[in-house]
Amino acid sequence: MNLFRFSLAAALLALPATLAWATPAAAIPMDTVLLQGLDKITARVSQIKVPVGGTVTFGALQITARACDKHPPEEVPEAAAFLEVVEVKPDEKPVLRFSGWMFASSPALSALEHPVYDLIVLDCLNADGKSGDESTPDEGAAPGEPDAQPTDKDKKAPEPAAPAPQ
Repeated sequence: MNLFRFSLAAALLALPATLAWATPAAAIPMDTVLLQGLDKITARVSQIKVPVGGTVTFGALQITARACDKHPPEEVPEAAAFLEVVEVKPDEKPVLRFSGWMFASSPALSALEHPVYDLIVLDCLNADGKSGDESTPDEGAAPGEPDAQPTDKDKKAPEPAAPAPQ
């Protein structure tokens, strides 16, 4: 038994330090939540874009996005949004129907429970319409510096046009 414990301890010590103490990358905050809404009465499916801090109306629901985070490209794909959903009916007091995080990969984990409407998170986007893994700065310039202009050495003389076939 002591030999087993010794070999187990040796195997654990042999693990690379980066593997044993790897920390997940921080989520990237985005500024727009992309939702899919379903009206169960009319069977209408809609894509809804809600800016973080803004409110959008879908049927009798007012959807407010408080945060939207996306994992970086090197992590497992995941988008999560903190939403507040209030149902507003005429001549009635508004009722808070949902407040919490919704996850794109597991919509049933934290879902809106409503007899008429379903909402799921599809993605988190930036205002330019790109998801977090697509919005990378230009590789030619360092962050905070303007794009480099080509110098005379970098410019090539135009190549002569090929003769037209006869």
